[in-house]
Amino acid sequence: MVNIILLGPPGAGKGTQAKRLVETRGMVQLSTGDMLREAKTSGTEMGRRVAEVMDRGELVTDEIVIGLIEEKLEQGAPGGFIFDGFPRTLKQADALGALLARRGQGLGAVIEMQVDDAALVARITGRFTCGACGEVYHDQTRPTKVEGTCDSCGSHDLKRRADDNADALKTRLMEYYKKTSPLIGYYYAKGNLSSVDGLAEMDSVAAAIAKILDKA
Repeated sequence: MVNIILLGPPGAGKGTQAKRLVETRGMVQLSTGDMLREAKTSGTEMGRRVAEVMDRGELVTDEIVIGLIEEKLEQGAPGGFIFDGFPRTLKQADALGALLARRGQGLGAVIEMQVDDAALVARITGRFTCGACGEVYHDQTRPTKVEGTCDSCGSHDLKRRADDNADALKTRLMEYYKKTSPLIGYYYAKGNLSSVDGLAEMDSVAAAIAKILDKA
């Protein structure tokens, strides 16, 4: 069992690789967004706190997110946990480290998915997904076989994210570099950091991540 963090800017492919690790290694992906949505409808004490904050239109505190992560850690995972979208700041990284230490656990690897910004913009602005099954496509690199129809489930509900445009992506990248990129130095100093080429072919990225995890 190994716990890992996937780091990288929006569109680097963290979600795609996390999904593969779930399927191939029995890991559990902890996505902050998914956890908050799940908690809001869970009926638990923590869930009620989440619902109250979100209904007021406020940001959920780090304390609440750490509480949700602790609940998930208590449930266990045969292959370990993938932290996706958390931590985003140095303060959150300290809090996560303290939580894992309290539980006698640690991080086996922090994997930075490196990208070239210009190539990333080209990747993201061509991306669209199936609203029915979530399959991801791209205008240039992975178009549907039949225009307007999902290869996987046959749905015609193909969508583009409103913020998958060049201007919005540049804003998201700036936010990432300001708040999250300091984590790269933080985990390098701790000796946890490894890097892979996030813009390589998906199977190559998966193989590079597997090599890192096999040594963890």
